[in-house]
Amino acid sequence: MPKINYSASLVMAELCDACVTHSELNYEGSCAIDSLLLEMSGIVDSQQIHITNKTQGTRFITYVIQAQAGSGTISINGAAAHLADPGDRVTISAYVHLTEDKLDGFKPIQILLDENNKQINSAVNNLAR
Repeated sequence: MPKINYSASLVMAELCDACVTHSELNYEGSCAIDSLLLEMSGIVDSQQIHITNKTQGTRFITYVIQAQAGSGTISINGAAAHLADPGDRVTISAYVHLTEDKLDGFKPIQILLDENNKQINSAVNNLAR
């Protein structure tokens, strides 16, 4: 039987325990994230993300837009604003598709944030970017 090559979708990076700073209903959908947090995590502008709201018990998918560096901004925009309020604690997850040969030993970047969205600690994966 021939070997089947495959790929898998894995968590690439997580911003853990982020604090929502804004919830803008009258805005086209997205999530604005402090560009320093994006740089630390490897998450890029327009990338699809999943947001899990620990405070409200909701989960939704949106995409990233960059917010001002150092601002601490985590702004949930558009219809998703119904699912998050300022002060809610959320985990923002981005994913990557890896081929079978890249799966072994892969570990995601995980950045734990405080109530001001400043880094507390992190663990970095071994995926060359």
